[in-house]
Amino acid sequence: MMMNLLIVLIMYLAGNMIFVSKHKHLLIVLLSLEFIVLSIFFFLMMYLMMIDNNMYMLMVFLVFSVCEGVLGLSILVSMIRTHGNDYFYSYNLI
Repeated sequence: MMMNLLIVLIMYLAGNMIFVSKHKHLLIVLLSLEFIVLSIFFFLMMYLMMIDNNMYMLMVFLVFSVCEGVLGLSILVSMIRTHGNDYFYSYNLI
């Protein structure tokens, strides 16, 4: 059990490190956010199995994470259609 918790913690920290360091492309940022959500899902699954609770909360979490992923993908597609790429430095915020 402790080994699984360590793996989830390493996954979470790796996702955060990628999110902080690779901020040039929007696609890489979105993928790192999905990796963080995946590590939180594994942690919730282990926690709910440990306390012998039902897995209904995992389904709610998955629904919200899918909605978050679809929203990020739609923003990416609209930015690529309007600007032609996914570089952050090419966007004018004015």
